[in-house]
Amino acid sequence: MKRPLLLFLTAAIITSVCTSWGFFAHYRIHRLAVFTLPKAMAGFYRANINYITEHAVSADKKRYIDSTEAPHHFFDADHYGRQPFKAMPQHWIDAAAKYSSDTLNKYGTLPWVITSNYYWLVKAFKRHDTTAILTLSANLGHYVSDAHTPLHLTQNYDGQLTGQNGIHSLWESRLPELFANQYNLYVGKARYIANPQAEAFAICRASFKSADSVLKFEKLLNKRFTDSTKYAMEQRGNRMVKAYSVAYSKAYHKMLAGMVQRKMRQSILSVGSFWFSAWVDAGQPNLDKLIASPPTSAQKQQINKEEALYRAGKVFILGN
Repeated sequence: MKRPLLLFLTAAIITSVCTSWGFFAHYRIHRLAVFTLPKAMAGFYRANINYITEHAVSADKKRYIDSTEAPHHFFDADHYGRQPFKAMPQHWIDAAAKYSSDTLNKYGTLPWVITSNYYWLVKAFKRHDTTAILTLSANLGHYVSDAHTPLHLTQNYDGQLTGQNGIHSLWESRLPELFANQYNLYVGKARYIANPQAEAFAICRASFKSADSVLKFEKLLNKRFTDSTKYAMEQRGNRMVKAYSVAYSKAYHKMLAGMVQRKMRQSILSVGSFWFSAWVDAGQPNLDKLIASPPTSAQKQQINKEEALYRAGKVFILGN
């Protein structure tokens, strides 16, 4: 039996795993991406919005049981020189010929994984395979969101090379959990992506350009705080854990000048756009015929309420 969505989200926030966007942000990105879809897709995705939300982090969980999963979530662009996106061929065969598949797998395959999942989703739409559509939508959305997080594009992914250990969870988990409820995350309608592979690389390129600022600003901020003011003990579940203090997080968030909000907004639009484009490339199949369990009247009201608040640029609390 599945747990209620609100409890599922709350538990995830409390445990706060240090992965990609963090569970909290991934849930929100996927859920809001549903509202970017056109009417012909919206019925199906709204009917399955809880599945799409809950499975936003399934790709992260795979890493605990599949040793080949980890490289799918990052691309260490800086391994390939000062201008890595000029040096790196976008097609896998060409990239593997230049650097070897072992090297590509060692330093991350994120842009190619986005492309592969995209075309698998196109095929799932063509087959009218409901299970595959939902699974691949969730996984594709996860990888697309990961590509928008700057620290997934550098070898110094947790500041371990510059004495900034922990910055990964600070940027991608702590800041969204503390401040995302203040963001206007409305991004409008999904757009068609003509070249998914080029788009995946473009997203990675933009995130790579932001990585230096993510690291540099935290390095500067660290000089203004002592350990006693940088960290605080917080109650999470039934235990006390060491976390970045609210004061430190707030100061870092201010230095970033809206970067986290921009990246979340970009993630929402990109996730919806990849879903939409895959459906278009599949010939725009009738998804309404695939709805196994239509939402109840109460569920429709809740979803409509969420969408109305989202469109108004306001925060909604799941379960209310």
